[in-house]
Amino acid sequence: MGALKEDVYTAAHMRLAELAKAIGHPARVAILEYLSETAGCICGDISNAVQLAQPTISLHLKALRDAGIIRGTVEGRAVCYCLNPDALAEVQAFLLLLQDRATTEANNTCC
Repeated sequence: MGALKEDVYTAAHMRLAELAKAIGHPARVAILEYLSETAGCICGDISNAVQLAQPTISLHLKALRDAGIIRGTVEGRAVCYCLNPDALAEVQAFLLLLQDRATTEANNTCC
């Protein structure tokens, strides 16, 4: 029997994979872009902007919320969503680390 992911990878690896998986769908990228342009919005506004059916938007919002990339607050019957800057900072820090390492002289001699 093989090793469990948790035995092989660090908590940081697992967290970044979770964030990447949540971001890894074009509809979710469009939702995140829309939220970045809006101070806050209800779910119906998102479906109009992204042009997907409400149930589809709800599934994508759940995936983003479960990963912690967005936050939602209930306002009456509607839920207002916004970006979670802490989760986005995690992704940014990892990508900057990769970029820094990729631009070192040692890596530039490879390809």
